[in-house]
Amino acid sequence: MKLAFEYGHGLMEANLPDDTDVFIPGETIPDPDHIPEDQIEAKTLESLRHPIGMKPLSELAKKDSTVTIIFPDKVKGGEQETAHRKVSIRLILKELYSAGVKQENILLICSNGLHRKNTDKEIRNILGDEIFNQFWYSNQIINHDSEDYDNLIDLGTTEQGDPVLMNKYVYDSDVAILIGHTLGNPYGGYSGGYKHSATGITHWKSIASHHVPKVMHRKDFTPVNTKSLMRTKFDQISMHMEEKMGKKFFCCDAVLDTSSRQIAIYSGYAKEMQPESWDIANKRTFIPYADKKYDVMVFGLPQTFHYGPGMGTNPIMLMQAISAQVVRHRRIMSDNCVIIVSSICNGEFSDEIWPYMREIYDMFQKESMNVLPDMNRYGEYFATNAEYIRKYRYANAYHPFHGFSMMSSAHIAEKNTAAIYLVGAEKPGFARGMGLKTRATFEEALADAKKKIVGDHPNILALPQTFKKASVHLMMKNETYNGEEFITHGHMH
Repeated sequence: MKLAFEYGHGLMEANLPDDTDVFIPGETIPDPDHIPEDQIEAKTLESLRHPIGMKPLSELAKKDSTVTIIFPDKVKGGEQETAHRKVSIRLILKELYSAGVKQENILLICSNGLHRKNTDKEIRNILGDEIFNQFWYSNQIINHDSEDYDNLIDLGTTEQGDPVLMNKYVYDSDVAILIGHTLGNPYGGYSGGYKHSATGITHWKSIASHHVPKVMHRKDFTPVNTKSLMRTKFDQISMHMEEKMGKKFFCCDAVLDTSSRQIAIYSGYAKEMQPESWDIANKRTFIPYADKKYDVMVFGLPQTFHYGPGMGTNPIMLMQAISAQVVRHRRIMSDNCVIIVSSICNGEFSDEIWPYMREIYDMFQKESMNVLPDMNRYGEYFATNAEYIRKYRYANAYHPFHGFSMMSSAHIAEKNTAAIYLVGAEKPGFARGMGLKTRATFEEALADAKKKIVGDHPNILALPQTFKKASVHLMMKNETYNGEEFITHGHMH
């Protein structure tokens, strides 16, 4: 069968055996129904007025209250007119005004964490013209800056010893509102809830307590799991913030579908709300799909996707992207599974947004660097590099420690596969420098894998549109996930 996979700014064709299985999120197995457009406002308002485990905003906020509204950066969630961020923030503002809150006492914070700060144009796309125009020109929309020590507060450590440094504007405000998305995520199962606060408004040292090999290379991380140590740390760090602030975050999370449409909306106290939103999200996200384990998984990397331009060519970022699919789908991969992936891999590092990646890549090529975790001891060296920090603060670049969280993730692909073939590289040396095999076409890669690794009749899974649509976590057909554990029923044939 002929299939086309993402490749650069276009597609690359592959001729695969006719018994190849094809999975496209939202199509192969339809998503649960989303809320009809004309009901989104009403459903969002109903959720805001009947929050789980805490009082509604109309009672939390008083006439003189200061309020922070924390919203995710462009990496997360849709930008359509009915997108959750636009609808919920508009309604939240109405609720606050009706409680007597003054517009000048509201601050909107983009929770970019160690991601690059969003530009004014990007923030306008996220919030829409109306909210942007009301708050931007009075400096009431800011990006979180995890290096702005005048506006961070050190809250000591959690009981487990993880450092908690957080945004001081949020700490100081009377009411802190988190706008999030419950969408399948390789890092701890889902975005939103306490993951949002633990990663979006903290410091690299807080993030270095969970986005590192000793947490990400554990058995509870791959395959994806909402009970992993990483997820536990998100909860602990965010609850520590709540305890020290003397207030709970007021969360408003939407469970999203493949096209970033709202399936359901939950508001309230994250500790009680997270499990409820996950119950609904599990139906879309953890999909019992496979009746056999796959020996070959095929997908394509576009030039640009969620972390930014050049993600599909930057050698470290493309490894992270491959690993994310392994974390999601490890349950249906055989133990000697081979991945075949297309990328133009042309040496484009996107130095403007990842200024330190070339240096990390070059370092990995020398000095007894046999596997990516050998690099980890340099995390603090990069994270404290003054020039890279200046670029994060003032030039819309990613924070240098972000590169280390990407590398910890990047190793997972190698750990869980027999081989990874990268096809279509313009500068294949960069892929080989990450330990990948290189071939010109999908067909050549498959022929080589058959000869050396998977035999003549491998089970093949094709995942076109992997990075164009919100991904899912695939399971075996006889597996169910009840939110607590993965249960296997009977035998597979």
